Amino acid sequence: MKRSFAQCFALVFATATVLAPLAAAQEGKIKPPPLKASSETALPQSNSLDLLRQLDGSLTELTSKVSRAVVQIQVTGFGPAHKKSSDGGEGTSVLAEEHAIGSGVILDPEGYIVTNAHVVERAGRIRVVLPTPAGDSAFDTAPEGTSQMLVAKLVGADRETDLALLKVEADNLPTLPLGVKRPTRPGQLVFAIGSPEGLQNSVTMGVVSSVWRQPDPESPMVYVQTDAPINSGNSGGPLVDLDGYIVGLNTFIMTKGGGSEGLGFAIPASTIQFVSEELKKYGRVHRTEIGAKAQTITPTLAAGLGLKQDWGVLICDVTPDGPADTAGLKAQDIVLTVDARPITGLPGLGAALYQHPPAENVTLSVLRGSSRISIEIPALQHYDQQVELSSLATPANKIPRLGIFATNLERNFQYAVGNARSTSGVLVVAQTSGPNAQKTKLQAGDIIRSLNTTPMDSLEQLKSAVRELSSGDPVVLQIERDGAFQYLDFEMD
Repeated sequence: MKRSFAQCFALVFATATVLAPLAAAQEGKIKPPPLKASSETALPQSNSLDLLRQLDGSLTELTSKVSRAVVQIQVTGFGPAHKKSSDGGEGTSVLAEEHAIGSGVILDPEGYIVTNAHVVERAGRIRVVLPTPAGDSAFDTAPEGTSQMLVAKLVGADRETDLALLKVEADNLPTLPLGVKRPTRPGQLVFAIGSPEGLQNSVTMGVVSSVWRQPDPESPMVYVQTDAPINSGNSGGPLVDLDGYIVGLNTFIMTKGGGSEGLGFAIPASTIQFVSEELKKYGRVHRTEIGAKAQTITPTLAAGLGLKQDWGVLICDVTPDGPADTAGLKAQDIVLTVDARPITGLPGLGAALYQHPPAENVTLSVLRGSSRISIEIPALQHYDQQVELSSLATPANKIPRLGIFATNLERNFQYAVGNARSTSGVLVVAQTSGPNAQKTKLQAGDIIRSLNTTPMDSLEQLKSAVRELSSGDPVVLQIERDGAFQYLDFEMD
C-alpha cells in the first residue's frame, strides 16, 4: 500500500517509540519489554522498516523535484575597501573588486529567477549556475566546472523587501510554484535549499517556527521564521513545503556565533509574488503613499498620549500640504481599516497599501479620540530612486588612470550631490584602490566639469580625453565639490 509523505512521517514517530527501547536493550541499558499479542501491539519490525523506506523515498523524490529549479548565483562587482580618514573617521568611498555567491529560484520557464537584492548588490556581472542531476555514487558525480552557466541580466531590485529579479536567455526551465494560496502553519515541515558556503543544492530540514515574524517593530516587513539550518550562501534560495511549493525565500539569520542557530527568516510567498510581478512589468516596485508616517502603538505610548486603545497603528506625522493633510488626516489618529481591511499592525497597513489599486483614493477609517472617522485620500505612486553612488560602479565606467568610477550626471542623482550648481558633467561614484586615486584626489560625489579647460559633458568624452593624454602631461580638472568649484592638478602617469 502506498502512503503519503505526511502519513509516512506520522507513522515513523510511532515506529520510533517501538524501535528505541529495542535498540537500548541491545546496548544492555534496559530490559526489553515482552511483546504481547494484542490490538495495542506495535507494528512488526519489518513493517516499521518499510515505513522508514517510504519516508526516505518521499524525501528523496521531493528533493530531486525541487532542486532542479534552484540555482547558484555568482556575482562579481565592486565593494567598499575599508578606508579610514586621517582623523580616524570614515573616509571617502574606495572600491575594490569582490565576489559573492548566493542562491535563486526559477519562477518562470522563460528564464525569470528571483533572489535577494543583497545578493546582487553592486554587481558588475551576474552568472547563474544551473543544477546538475545528483548521482547515486561518486562515479556519477559531475566534475566541478561542468555545470551549465548562463549570464544573467538584472531586471530590477527592491531594497525595501530585499528582492531582485534576474533574467537569463533560456526556455523550458524547471520552475517552482509560489504557495500563495496554501496555508502556512507553525510546526509545518519545510526544507531550505541553496548554496551555503558555495555548496550548491544543499538541503536542510526543519519546521516553521512562526508564520508572521516582525523583527523590527517599526518596519512593516514580516517573515516566515524557521529552524531549518540556513547559512551564508543560502540567501535567495527557497523554503519549500512537503509538496514543493515555495513558502518563502531564505533571506537572513539571527546569530551570535556567525552560523545557523535555528533562527532563520524567509520572505513570504505573497510578497515574492507581488514584488516579482512589479519588477517584471516596470523594473521597480510602485508603492502607494498618502503623505503620512505611522508607527506601532505600545501600551506605554497609549498611556502617555491618552489613546483609547493600547495596540494597533498610530499616525505619528502628516506631511504638510500632502494628500493626507489635505484630506484631513491628523497626527495621533489610530488607523482602524484601509479599504475596508482591518488594520492591527504595521505589516497589515503596509500590505493594504501594497495591494491598493493605482489611481484610486485610499479609504481610511480612523479613531480620533472616541470618534470614528472615514477619510478619502488621493493615492501617490512612489518608487525608490535613491541608489547608493557606489552601487553604480561597474567595469564599464572605470577610469583607471584617474583612479575613479564615474557616470553621467543625471537629474535623479541630486539626492547624492545636494543642490549642485552644475547641470552637466561627469559624476564620480567611487575611487578605485591603488596609487592613482591618491594622486588625483577625486572623491565620490565630485562633479568633473572640465579637463584642461575643455568641458566634459559625458563619461565617454572624459574617457576619450584621458586616453589622448601621454605620461607626464599636465592635467587640470575643474570640479564641483559640496557646491563649490575648485581645481585639481597633477601629472598624468
